[in-house]
Amino acid sequence: VQLQAFGGGLVQSGGSLRLSCAASGFPQNSYQRLGWFRQAPGKEREEVACISSSDGSTVYGRSNQGRFTISRDMAKNTIYLQMNSLRPEDTGVYYCAADWTHYELKGHCTAPRLWGQGTLVTVSS
Repeated sequence: VQLQAFGGGLVQSGGSLRLSCAASGFPQNSYQRLGWFRQAPGKEREEVACISSSDGSTVYGRSNQGRFTISRDMAKNTIYLQMNSLRPEDTGVYYCAADWTHYELKGHCTAPRLWGQGTLVTVSS
C-alpha cells in the first residue's frame, strides 16, 4: 500500500488550499478508512479529518471548526482536504494516513497502519 500526498505550500491568512492524497495497493475486497492528520511545530500530531471508503462518512477533529472538508474520488483512489479561511495556527506538516481491513471502517482514524510522507502547509499572517 502506498500513499502520496500533494498540495502543501505557502498561503496567506484567510486563504485556501487543497491537499490531495493518492492511495494505491489496498488488498482486494478490503475496506479502508483514510484521513488527514497534522503536526504543528512543537505540538503533537492531531487528527484533522477521516473518511470511510464504504459509505463516504466523515468525521472531523476538534481543530476543524467547519473550515476543512474531506472528500474522496473513488475512481482515482484519492482523498482531498479542502482548507478554507486558513489561519497561522494551521501551519504544520499534514499527513495522510490509511487503515484497511476486511470489515467496514468508520469514524475516527484511531490507528492508521500507514502514513504518507507529509506535506508542509505554511500560513502567513
